[in-house]
Amino acid sequence: MIPLRDDNPASNSPVVTRALIGLNVLAFVIELMQGEGLNEFLREWGVVPGRMFASLSDITSAPTELLTVFTSLFLHGGWLHLLGNMWYLWIFGDNVEDRLGHGRFLAFYLASGFVAALVHCAFMPGSAVPTVGASGAIAGVLGAYALAFPRARVLTLIPIIFFFQIVAIPALVLLGIWFLFQFISGTLSFGSGSGGVAWWAHIAGFVFGFVAMGLFARKQRTQGVQSA
Repeated sequence: MIPLRDDNPASNSPVVTRALIGLNVLAFVIELMQGEGLNEFLREWGVVPGRMFASLSDITSAPTELLTVFTSLFLHGGWLHLLGNMWYLWIFGDNVEDRLGHGRFLAFYLASGFVAALVHCAFMPGSAVPTVGASGAIAGVLGAYALAFPRARVLTLIPIIFFFQIVAIPALVLLGIWFLFQFISGTLSFGSGSGGVAWWAHIAGFVFGFVAMGLFARKQRTQGVQSA
């Protein structure tokens, strides 16, 4: 299923969402400039779980490894990886930014990516494969959107064999199916020790976003009662 757009216009201009998309595109252009050195570039600036755990024993630099958690959020493994992530961020990011506010949204986005990367490392502690992509942070955005706007309708392209159907689906249903797919895929790949898609980063990001938005909404309600 491919979301095309939602029926949930934002009240304010999503300046942070647009800036994040711009930074991701810029980072990808820098990747393309690396030529034959691209793999080494991704190893240096991507998250490498084995290297992250080595930093706990002072074998590698902990500050440097923590920095790669954030730099990895702006790197991608190819055009499709970049376009898919930026498309989801474009559709769902504006409303979450509108709800949280610009500064909180940026902090939330980075925190989602941070949690997602650490959980991925925990599930792949010995991996030497660099992990890159904004997927964990964007999964946080999806989780927040699912909680804050469950009834928003998302126009979705559904391929059925050789035909395509466009259907308006409630956001909670669409994102719930997305999360279920991530969970099943993550469970099936558990213990494989191979590279590929960081399913558990997606799961962790989504759960973090859902919980964080819930806490934010609860705080807003509490402040509203206190100020009444």
